[in-house]
Amino acid sequence: MKLRYLLDENISPKMKTALLRLSADMDVLRIGEADAPSLGTPDPDVLRYSEMSRRILVTFNRKSMPAHIEVFLSGGGQLFGLFWVRQGTPIRILAEELFMIWEVSEAEEWIGRTEWIPF
Repeated sequence: MKLRYLLDENISPKMKTALLRLSADMDVLRIGEADAPSLGTPDPDVLRYSEMSRRILVTFNRKSMPAHIEVFLSGGGQLFGLFWVRQGTPIRILAEELFMIWEVSEAEEWIGRTEWIPF
């Protein structure tokens, strides 16, 4: 199965545009869009949505997310992948990294994994 991304609200809306320019076939949602959780959705709900929709979460949120992930996993939740974005990464570089990952891997390879990007 191809990767599906969920961009946290702290990721610029320009990121989705940049990704879709690289491939219109990419399945990308951003928090706050019609089919995604609304802006301001608590982290635990974002994690549940990511699991339910089988999407890799892409986030800068190192402030509150780690504690929520610990509780989520200890309660039996499953991450379908999580990419921590390095602060200051230009949109172009991040889009290219996410596109490359989307091109060369399958969603199942990322289940339960967290990675820093760019690598």
